Amino acid sequence: MLSYKTVLLALLFSSSSLALPIRREVPQEHSHQAILTSVSTSLNKNNPDGIVDAVFGLLGNAAAAGGLGKITDANCLQQATADQAFTNAKAAGDIQGMSDALTFRALERNSGTVGGTTTPCTTIKAVNPEIVAIQQHQDPASPNAAAVNKAIVLELAKQIASIGGNPQDALRSGTFAPGNTADTTGKGLTCDDANDAAGCIVSQNLLVEDATADEITAAVAGASGSSAPAAAAPDAAPVAAGAVTAAAGAAATAAVAPPAAAAASSSASIGNFGKCSVPQIEFGVGFDGRKETSFRPVDTASFNHGSAQAIGIITQFICDTLTNSCGADATAKATCAAAQAAAGAAAPKEGIDADTFNGFFGIATNFRNVEAVDDQGNAIAGSTGGSVSVAAA
Repeated sequence: MLSYKTVLLALLFSSSSLALPIRREVPQEHSHQAILTSVSTSLNKNNPDGIVDAVFGLLGNAAAAGGLGKITDANCLQQATADQAFTNAKAAGDIQGMSDALTFRALERNSGTVGGTTTPCTTIKAVNPEIVAIQQHQDPASPNAAAVNKAIVLELAKQIASIGGNPQDALRSGTFAPGNTADTTGKGLTCDDANDAAGCIVSQNLLVEDATADEITAAVAGASGSSAPAAAAPDAAPVAAGAVTAAAGAAATAAVAPPAAAAASSSASIGNFGKCSVPQIEFGVGFDGRKETSFRPVDTASFNHGSAQAIGIITQFICDTLTNSCGADATAKATCAAAQAAAGAAAPKEGIDADTFNGFFGIATNFRNVEAVDDQGNAIAGSTGGSVSVAAA
């Protein structure tokens, strides 16, 4: 790991090369120092991209420029650092190192302003699927931050559990209490101390946990349970496939009718979607001639993609399209990333996945009442119900 002095010099060098001063939120990149130290140790075992130090991945883009190495997109430096550290820890059989790399990927980056958001990485795909599943925390004063960050920490817990780590460690990724968005100094309620080995956010009792221990346990248990075959419900009464198809189709038609908020392409709380409509996904049978239930975008003019059984295929396409075609702003991209993570954390291949995603955009749908159907046209018992929060659009 590079010394604090070396990193500081690199930061000063990168800053002095700019014509204008770097606008930054008050520094907080060393707040989770224990995680930084672990990730830097893992990264340095094999660092083919020459990333200067893990700390650069937590800085705003301008300040991060001095630590990119061969990485060409500052928005992807945090992900690239976590991905390589995870790969190295995995090769060494170091479960804690892998867990710390996952946690590092979920830490908040410096957004430049209190209440600002940081852009998801879209130009580089991580090698490890565990890293792919995670996005960074957003400033706690940013729109929908509580819901966004909770979804991130629950997904992080699932990924840590999948490698044999302690899922409760996901709570270590929490950030600070919300600052005042009217504060133009960028001060927030942060700390930054490279000499505090545990991390000043821990030592000073500033860490705000995004979920409870029970919610972590439930999320991990749900992920484990959902890996079993969905049709494994021998006591369920058989339902005629034709009846299921008709019922599901009718319910889908009713559920997809969006409120007025869906027609607009922007909202202060969820972002501006540029030339595209607000993202929305529907769930039902018969899409593209399928016997089984599947997902697809509602507005195929903005998001032209066919149906898929896995909602992750659709959510990834929508979030990518926001960047590649729509001209969406950073808040919209962050909302989509959080919605994608939350939908992925819900029970797979069920209507509640679509409701969860749509809820982040202020759209209330009821696909959780549509019974899932397998590829033989058989109803899957126990695939309905649940509750979803809908953000204020």
